[in-house]
Amino acid sequence: MKHLLPLKYLDTVARAGSIRKAAETLAITSTALNRRILDMEQDLGVQIFERLPRGVRLSTAGEIYIQHVRAQINDMERVRSQIADLSGERRGNVSIACSQALLPYFLPEQISTYRYAHPAVTFNALLRDRAAAELALTDLSADLALVFEPVQMMKFQILLTIRQPLHAIMHRDHPLAGKEILRLRECLEYPVALPSENIGVRHLLEIATRTTTHTLNPVIKSDSFEFLRHYALAENLLTFQIEIGIPAEFEDSDLISRPLNFRDVSPGLLYFGQLSGRTLSVAAARFAHQMTEALASRFDVE
Repeated sequence: MKHLLPLKYLDTVARAGSIRKAAETLAITSTALNRRILDMEQDLGVQIFERLPRGVRLSTAGEIYIQHVRAQINDMERVRSQIADLSGERRGNVSIACSQALLPYFLPEQISTYRYAHPAVTFNALLRDRAAAELALTDLSADLALVFEPVQMMKFQILLTIRQPLHAIMHRDHPLAGKEILRLRECLEYPVALPSENIGVRHLLEIATRTTTHTLNPVIKSDSFEFLRHYALAENLLTFQIEIGIPAEFEDSDLISRPLNFRDVSPGLLYFGQLSGRTLSVAAARFAHQMTEALASRFDVE
């Protein structure tokens, strides 16, 4: 809506950290955008952005004001979604922040199922691991978050908690491929590729080895599970992933997965939720309901 356009300008500049980059996104000139911002700052009586040699950043007053701006934008999105729902045509946008494991299989399936019934609803799927997913909720860039082993959860309203056992992924010809359940010490006798320290899977492995004589000595580290999975084929080594990030079968691939013994590595927790106290749009609320049912029907929940 036109009356929200100045607020969207502010939000875009704040997220981009640059008037020039924001102008490109908004398809207007940077001069025109800067003039709009100066007018808003004059009306408000304070400087919203600090001008830096390379871009802009929110001032202290701007940090306060941007929360109001984003709340206004999201409230209007919620109202528009409710009005559209009255006519039987569900509209709106749903933004979900999630850990890497959700992106290849589970989330595409869930979004496509929802859009089949409601094609007017659009989605933003944001890759946000642990702390970044919670931040996406608080800055209102995400309506929902599905995150593995989150860091703080101070403003996180939990809708569902799902237990996720850890699996080892390897080539079908790996020496451990013939076993149904693996011990962690067996895995660490072979070369391993591990995710970076800030990722939940690595966090579980670090906890599991603290009270043992075993150490994690990866031959390669990466913050991309896709890279790690492909590297397991390239060098015939082990990597790890949670259950929801593994397909039922590795189609057209020589990869297999085997669960780790719970005595060695306790299952981690996948949290599905939203920002505490926030009222979601109809589209986001209904999608959250669909996700909750799908997760509860397939996995062990707490």
